[in-house]
Amino acid sequence: MKPATYILASRPRGALYVGSTTDLIRRVHEHRSGAVFGFTQKYGIARLVWFEQWELVAEAAHRERRIKRWRRVWKEELIEAENPTWRDLWLDIATP
Repeated sequence: MKPATYILASRPRGALYVGSTTDLIRRVHEHRSGAVFGFTQKYGIARLVWFEQWELVAEAAHRERRIKRWRRVWKEELIEAENPTWRDLWLDIATP
């Protein structure tokens, strides 16, 4: 899988977490299993609601930094443009 920028949510319109990774499947699995300590574990943030794939890690990291500076409403609009029901996309990426 390519490098990716992603957004996790605790529930529809719940707490949000923006991240980037070189391996989206591995990273989301870590969040879901509680292996990532801190904000995502504390607030039960494990629902993959949005992601973009990139050719370069630097592009994914840059996009993460930009989105983290956005207002919450802009993040919600980004999610809802591609995933209006806030469906958990985990199975879409985790199954071959």
